[in-house]
Amino acid sequence: MTNPISLLRRLGLAEAISFLLLVGVAMPLKYFLHQPLAVRIFGLLHGLLFVAFCAALLYAWRATRWPLSRAALIFVAALLPFGPFFIDRRLRSDEESFRART
Repeated sequence: MTNPISLLRRLGLAEAISFLLLVGVAMPLKYFLHQPLAVRIFGLLHGLLFVAFCAALLYAWRATRWPLSRAALIFVAALLPFGPFFIDRRLRSDEESFRART
């Protein structure tokens, strides 16, 4: 069995970086240089990564048997701009403990 927390961490960081690119690069291109294509591309990428993150969270929640409150906290952190970066440290230690158990 692959480590579901490892997948969750990778998708969380990719989703957070895509959000920063969307807000920091694509939005200024749209509003200052009138180039809306970047928002379409990065917006789609960010949306797909967020959906994949939610699926990975569901998978990790079921595989690790976390309480619902923990999964909800991770989900809420994913909604915040820098949330995935903050929860990554905790998920890293969870990843190691899950690896040791299996």
